[in-house]
Amino acid sequence: MNFEYFIAKRIIDSKAYKSSISAPIIKIGIVAIALGIIVMMIAIATGIGLQQKIRDKVVAFNGHVTISNYDTNNSQESENPISINQEFYPDFEGVQGVTHVQGVATRYAVFRQPDNFEFVVIKGVGKDYDWQYLKDYLIAGVLPDYSQKINEDLLISEYFAKRLNLNVGDRVNANFLREDLNKPPRIIPYKVVGIYNSGFKEFDQQFVIGDIKHIQRLNKWEPDQIGNFEVFIDNFNKIDEKAIEIYKNTPSKLNTISVTKKFGTIFEWIGIFDKNIVGIIAIMILVAGINMITALLVLILERTRMIGILKALGSSNTGIRKIFIFNATYLIIIGLFWGNVIGLGLLFSQKTFGFLSFPNPEQYYMKTIPVYISLDYIILLNVGTFILCFIMLLVPSYIITKISPVKAMRFE
Repeated sequence: MNFEYFIAKRIIDSKAYKSSISAPIIKIGIVAIALGIIVMMIAIATGIGLQQKIRDKVVAFNGHVTISNYDTNNSQESENPISINQEFYPDFEGVQGVTHVQGVATRYAVFRQPDNFEFVVIKGVGKDYDWQYLKDYLIAGVLPDYSQKINEDLLISEYFAKRLNLNVGDRVNANFLREDLNKPPRIIPYKVVGIYNSGFKEFDQQFVIGDIKHIQRLNKWEPDQIGNFEVFIDNFNKIDEKAIEIYKNTPSKLNTISVTKKFGTIFEWIGIFDKNIVGIIAIMILVAGINMITALLVLILERTRMIGILKALGSSNTGIRKIFIFNATYLIIIGLFWGNVIGLGLLFSQKTFGFLSFPNPEQYYMKTIPVYISLDYIILLNVGTFILCFIMLLVPSYIITKISPVKAMRFE
């Protein structure tokens, strides 16, 4: 093996090798490997990043799993209350992986301004509400605090702020219809304390966040009654499994639905990204492998006389194949190195500075292209690319066994 390593190193370091006919083809092979890694990294990082961002935005407004009454209709408005006095609230100890449970309620309202009005869904939340998702979307003001006594603080979307010409500190009257339509609506003068922009227009054009105590009072509910529960889990990949477990650990009169079922169209759409990523990876590895095969074949043909001499000196076919495979492996490693340097540099730059944006942000629910960087997929991508390219090189190296020493030494 030491002899084979010595010969391979001499081939790599030789001036003839660097200025030979095969040099440009070998450089193309290295570039193909590097470009392949760069493209695959970008495809995975942006694909997974986009999936996670869209998923987080849907979860921010709905939780991972919703628990509600069976007789609840498809309306956004809470009609049939649920008591918070449940075994699974506030700590869902019956299912591992549940991180938080919160009670919410919704009610339709009309915001009126002197020159405009908007229909909205006021999502009432209380002291148990987890703000970790929405705080990332806050663009002005502060998040409201509903942990103490009832208040009129309101968190609205940038969409409604622009439509109603509202700023932080402004007041807006919310009109709530009564059951008896002949009676005038009930009016609550809310104060805007914060403005958010999730980039998800389906939610930004519907929801504002207010105190759940107002909805309880308007609906004539008891203080311990809510519209539904929102359950959060620690692993989104297990959401279907956990939804079934949560269903089995709730009373029979209550229904559960996961966010992936509730918004099936959205999650089917982002699921297509996985197929696109797999397709890109397959094409890039195939292109890189074909380029390396071409480079190896050219290198073998160019070194035919050397192969003949080595065979005449007693070298085995296996030993000579190792020499050329070693060369090709060395080139693969160079390509992987530069591909990683450039690819990771681009990804970290985008993650830090966000210089690339979507041409149509409305279609992707965000302006800046998100990236997801993980050591797991980077290592797996490099190892997988190296192994597949290496396997692909074994076939052309078999040509060496067919070369006759006599004919090879006469080869020009």
